[in-house]
Amino acid sequence: MSGQGKVVCVTGGSGFIASWLVKLLLQRGYTIRATVRDLNDPKKTEHLRALDGAKERLTLFKVNLLDEGGFDAVVDGCEGVFHTASPVTLTPNNPQADLIEPALKGTLNVLKSCTKAASIKRVIVTSSMASVAYNGKALTPDVIVDETWFSDPSFCESQKLWYVLSKTLADEAAWKFAKESGIDMVTINPGYVIGPILQPTVNVTTGLIFESINARKFPDDTFRFVDVRDVANAHIQAFEVPSASGRYCLVGRVGDTVEVLKIVREHYPTLHFPEEVPGGKDLILPFHNVSNDKAKTLGINFTPLEMTVIDTIESLKEKGFVKLN
Repeated sequence: MSGQGKVVCVTGGSGFIASWLVKLLLQRGYTIRATVRDLNDPKKTEHLRALDGAKERLTLFKVNLLDEGGFDAVVDGCEGVFHTASPVTLTPNNPQADLIEPALKGTLNVLKSCTKAASIKRVIVTSSMASVAYNGKALTPDVIVDETWFSDPSFCESQKLWYVLSKTLADEAAWKFAKESGIDMVTINPGYVIGPILQPTVNVTTGLIFESINARKFPDDTFRFVDVRDVANAHIQAFEVPSASGRYCLVGRVGDTVEVLKIVREHYPTLHFPEEVPGGKDLILPFHNVSNDKAKTLGINFTPLEMTVIDTIESLKEKGFVKLN
């Protein structure tokens, strides 16, 4: 157990990615300080406290992202900090208050606290492909997106891509602050994260499959799919591998809803999906490629999309969100 005796912090510990991160860190022997918004909300805490090793090596703290200095006591004494906390909504009522301010100010609050703790060796920030691939460039089959790409805030704002803008601004601010303050920081930039859920609620990205099953309707779109377990593992590798640095794009497969629908039909024929997705069964959407060369240097072997989709549905079934005949 490589983490035995090491103390780390995970912000936003009850989230989809963070819950898996906590689970895998516990499995590796780490002692974890995780922050949540409400210690009295069982939906935020019970699934974490039920994890193997949690009773002995997991402590939960209530911290608000917007409270400057709120993370000081939590990160003090930690060797590593995993900052995953950031709001996720695709339809904000107030983009500035709901997304941009918490993502931007919250990230800086965590990093500022990290500068006060001499014990911290590295900070891993959960960013997103949202801060990489949205710059107005055409995403055609001959295009390969990699870590040298950066989203353009002006383009994001003009297209009203508020979540994308929040992650882009937070990413930019984090790197500027890290360089100025000398923090050893690595960012993980996952695509559209799906996979089995540990938390008792359906998160936004897994909701793609959940809502599609219930509504019997799949949206026409192309997604940069990645398994949540691969994302959590990449965070740990980014902390443990001494040579890890910079940004890491994390996309297992660029695919469309036609492909997901085919997997679901094959393994769950009783769900009675429609014969066509909107736009026709022969719908062809523009694809592009995302380089996983750098991610592989962390030892990441991406989970096949078919396995991820099946495991997602099985976890939704287990938690009562999906009923199979």
